Amino acid sequence: MDEQAIKQYKAKKMMLWVGMISMSMTFAGLTSAYVVSSTRADWLSQFEMPDAFAISTLIILLSSISFYLANKSLILKNVKQTKTWVLTTFVLALLFVYFQFKGFGDIIAQGYYFTGAESSITTSFLYVLVLLHLAHLFAGMIVLTVVYIRLLRGSYSRSNTLGFELAHLFWHFLDILWIYLYLFLVVYR
Repeated sequence: MDEQAIKQYKAKKMMLWVGMISMSMTFAGLTSAYVVSSTRADWLSQFEMPDAFAISTLIILLSSISFYLANKSLILKNVKQTKTWVLTTFVLALLFVYFQFKGFGDIIAQGYYFTGAESSITTSFLYVLVLLHLAHLFAGMIVLTVVYIRLLRGSYSRSNTLGFELAHLFWHFLDILWIYLYLFLVVYR
């Protein structure tokens, strides 16, 4: 790699890190607000998290493993296996989204809504946290699609894996972020 390519490589990685740190700060602020709001008199202390969110947590863990295996396959130059693992990751992402919305359905079935007379501050926070994470996950799914298209075109080589590396890093960040949110919401009442 020439000096200019190395500078661009480092700059792109740094931009991703800055973006991920910004996202982390956003979620840290929201979870801090959740903690402060939990002292309100109308806070639901016996609210139960739907099982669908636990299932989606397991699914996102599996997606992290499948993308890790995709990365390993790319390093070993097994493009066919890499494609399979990237597609597996994408399918697991779709399942994650399905169970997130199933969790919302379960919350609604308990009689709690995002807004209106049937809403509560507790469930409104839950909706905001989950929907904001889902927005970032959709961005991750777009990234997975781009990675897959680049795999189909044969765009990755020994000296050109930056896009894949950035996607890999971002995907694991999204997974860790969800696990943090899920554990926070389950543990903190």
